[in-house]
This record gives sequence, C-alpha cells and structure tokens, in this order.
Amino acid sequence: MSAPREPAIAVIGAGMSGICMAITLLRAGFRDVTIFEKSDRFGGTWRENTYPGLTCDVPSRFYQFRFAKNPDWSQFFAPGAEIEEYFTRVAHEYGLPSITRFGAEVCGAEFANGRWTVTTAEGARERYDFVLCATGILHHPRTPDLPGLDDFAGAAFHSARWDHGIELTGKRVGVLGTGSTGVQIVTDLAGKAGRLTLFQRTAQWVAPLPNGRYSRLTRAAHRRFPVLDELGYAVTHRIFEFLMGALIEPGPRREMVAGFCRANLRTVRDPALRAALTPEYEPMCKRLVISGGFYRAVQRPDVAVVTSAVDHLVPRGVVTADGRVHELDVLVLATGFDAHAFMRPMGIVGADGRTLDQAWADGPQAFETVALPGFPNMFLLIGPHSPVGNYPLTLIAETQAEHILGWIRRWCAGEFDTVEPTEAATERYYARLRAALPKTVWATGCQSWYLGKDGKPELWPWTPARHRALMQRTPDPANYRFATAPGGPPATAGRASAR
Repeated sequence: MSAPREPAIAVIGAGMSGICMAITLLRAGFRDVTIFEKSDRFGGTWRENTYPGLTCDVPSRFYQFRFAKNPDWSQFFAPGAEIEEYFTRVAHEYGLPSITRFGAEVCGAEFANGRWTVTTAEGARERYDFVLCATGILHHPRTPDLPGLDDFAGAAFHSARWDHGIELTGKRVGVLGTGSTGVQIVTDLAGKAGRLTLFQRTAQWVAPLPNGRYSRLTRAAHRRFPVLDELGYAVTHRIFEFLMGALIEPGPRREMVAGFCRANLRTVRDPALRAALTPEYEPMCKRLVISGGFYRAVQRPDVAVVTSAVDHLVPRGVVTADGRVHELDVLVLATGFDAHAFMRPMGIVGADGRTLDQAWADGPQAFETVALPGFPNMFLLIGPHSPVGNYPLTLIAETQAEHILGWIRRWCAGEFDTVEPTEAATERYYARLRAALPKTVWATGCQSWYLGKDGKPELWPWTPARHRALMQRTPDPANYRFATAPGGPPATAGRASAR
C-alpha cells in the first residue's frame, strides 16, 4: 500500500481566517504549507484598522478560536489592538512565522495541468496542489468620490488608514459615515475634539450594550480554571444562536430586538435630534450597531449631527446640499469597504482559462460558501454568502477550515487529483438560497453593504447552526466534478467520477 501523498498548500492572507486555516493544517500534520501575506505582520483587518474607539461588536469570549481560548480579555467587547495581539500571539504559538512570507502580495493564481501557479507582485512563481483564499471581506477601503476633496486644506483620511500623527484635541473634526466605525469614532472623540460634526448619510439602529471591563480577579480566575473560559464561550454562543433567529425570519425574537433598539432611541431627549437619528427601515436590516455611549455622545453641546448630504469640499471644510459650509480641521472618511471584492484584485484564472471576474460577472458566488465551479482545488474562507451578519467570523472560519481539511485529506488518500463543485449543483444551491432570502430581515428594505449588485443580500439566509451542519456533513459526490491526472489511479469508486 502506497504512502499518503503530501500536498503543497498555499494560504493567501495572514488575517484571522488565514491563521485559522494554517493552524488547522499544521495540527492535522501537514507541513508543506505556505502563507502569503502582503503586509509585514499578522492581524488582517485588526492590523489595518487602528482608529480611536475601535472595538469588536461581538463579545470577546465568543470572538476567539475554540482551540485557543484567551482568559485575559480586558473588556466584554475587546479593543482592536487587543484582538490583533491575540491573533498574533496565537500565530506565534503555533509556529506560523516559519511558514509565512511577509511582504509577499499575491497578484495572480492560474490553474493548469492539475496544479496552481501562484505569482507574487515581485514576480516569484510557485506551484501548489491547493490554493486556499483567506483574504477577508472588510479589506479594501471604499473612499467616496467627493468633489473638492483634494482642495481641502485640512487633513483627510479613511478610517482604515488612520493618521496618528494628527493631533485631534481641540480641533474641528468631521466624521463622514454612521456605520459601526463612524459610531465608534464619534463616541470616542466626543469631548476630546473641540468641535465634532457627524455627517450622517443614513441613520442607524443602535443596540446599547455596555462594554464592561473584566476585573483582575476575573481574569485570574479564568487563568486558574479554564472551565470558566469554556462556560463563557458556551453561554455566549447559545445567546447568539437564539438571537440569530431574529435575522432569519419574522417573529417574537425579531420584535424583541427591534423593541430594544427603539427603547434605546427614546433616550435621545431632543425631539428634533431623535427624529434625525430615527432610521426609516427595520432594525437589523443593516448590520446592527453596538454602542452603549453613542446617543450620549451626540447629545453633547460640542457635537453636531448633520443630515444634509455632503455636496463638495472647499479648502476650509465641507459644503452640504443646503449650502452651509462646515469649517473643519480634519475630515475622517468612515465610509466602509468594498465587501464584494473578496480575493480581487488578484488575477485568478481557473480551468479552461476562465477568470474569476468572468465567473463573478453577475456577482460573487461560491458553492456552500467555500468552493467555485471551474476553479479546481481552490477553497475560500469567509466566502460569498457566509453567515457574517452580527456573528463571530472566528467560528465560521473554524468550521470552513475543518471542511476544507476534509477535502485535502481525501486528496492525500488518492481519491482524486482535483475537485470542484459542478455548475448544476451551484445553481441548485443558489436557487434554494434565493428562495430563503425574502424571509430575512436584510430583505425588508434598506441599502447596506450586505446587498449585491442585483440589490439582494449576499448573506447566509439560514441559521449559523445550519451552516455548521453543512460544513460537517459528508459532501454528496453528485455535487462535484472529480479528475485524476493522466495515467494516474482511477478515483475511488462510489465517491468520484472522472472528469
């Protein structure tokens, strides 16, 4: 009996999901694993976002890997720098620096003769049996095309490119955008900036969950008794699973969360300000903003909420559609990311010369969130239609990584040389997905980064538990196209068929 094959595996990205995938492979015994990371360190979005007030909107005891619990979280919602430190520490504990190529931006990957050729921006070309894309979703900043932006005499920068050399104390600061980022920035800067102006494009529903600090005694207890970490994770997990039902279908849970948000809005005392902050859509249609201090911040006398649209900039500030000039020293663009780019702008060429841009001409799609027809032996983490709505991506990445590991193990056993989902299976899967979307809260009528170019949500329309069950079950071979190398052994009977 021949020994199992050893695959050469490329993991693209050293953020949360890339770290998770690489550790999953190393723990399973694989050694020919290479991580490509364009930056000089681990961390992904937590490395790139360093704006004031940055915290995760998922509780810290749930936003962590199950195999690497952290007893030392300082707050209920962990600060961004602490999360980056956590992922970096975990990466080092599992030896990832030795397999990571920092400063190696992947600009292309091409499939030919049963293998992938990965090309970096510096021109290096290497071949791999599997390419695993862990490039994230909130990665490419979206900067609005504002007339006069280059003429502005003050400092202007995107929230994901924060300029820490700019002193904000006592300055006139404007923040454009009211998503989670804009809310966190405003909440932190209120009382520090001399005058803070929030340019609100769309009002947001805000859930007022306080961000309490964990005491030294609590952290010591979690270090001494690891079962407390397991308990904290399990309890938070159950609460989230219960609340996720509010996103998926109408009913008491949706009404409960909506009532919670509306009650919070009533804490805004001024009727005119409260009206300005009242969304015209159902709570949770956009990603729910978590903040225990935002409404207090915007009620300060040195904070203004402007609802008139930004028209253009002049050297001394922002001009809104009502003709008013808002004089500023600093303008922060909290305008989000291109959430539909995924691996792009990488040039990916699959079987028969088909490019990823061609495959995604009508919008990003992935069979069961992890694989693409026409792109053999390529898998995605946090791919299109993954359950990312107000849910910890760590758990999603773990379940997808284990699913991908299962395919690689089957390759090692000689069951196939390449695998990809069929077009027919992908079409059936998306027909079921689209049929389920109208019941979700994301389809109730609002504009958000959840929506694709067809105006429909690009999210998982069922419970996260259903996604985990899908990732853990044995794949149906009828949904896949298998191939063996010329002259190689036939695919395992009953599991694979020749291409």
